[in-house]
Amino acid sequence: MFESVCIQNKGERRMYSHIMVGANDIEESKKFYDSTFAVLGAEPGVLSVNPTGHKRYMYFLDGNVFLISEPIDDQVATHGNGSTIGFAVKSPEQGDEWHEAGINNGGTTCEDPPGMREGMGMKLYLAYLRDPSGNKLCGILNLS
Repeated sequence: MFESVCIQNKGERRMYSHIMVGANDIEESKKFYDSTFAVLGAEPGVLSVNPTGHKRYMYFLDGNVFLISEPIDDQVATHGNGSTIGFAVKSPEQGDEWHEAGINNGGTTCEDPPGMREGMGMKLYLAYLRDPSGNKLCGILNLS
């Protein structure tokens, strides 16, 4: 299925082909991402078992691909210090719902509470979460 999405997008210029993060408890992470991505309009993750037997779940939305994976080196999945993955939300209300879905499904809040931030000539809605494996995520809407 992943290959069909890449082929479907052939010819389009995109910065990313996909984003994948590691998960220490793949089923706990799936519950978290199924819930937060449902708010954004995505279907539940699609299971893909790689040749080594490690599980991955793939999420598709608007031509984008996001994956969670058991580390194939069998080491602990770790988050990138200083890394954040931003997901576009359509309204502050959707951002609040996204954040709440994450908190209710194993995520933890981080940074300031969800809300408006202004700086550098921009007005943004931001909602920060960490997934069950510690990856830092942000729901973001540019209101400038």
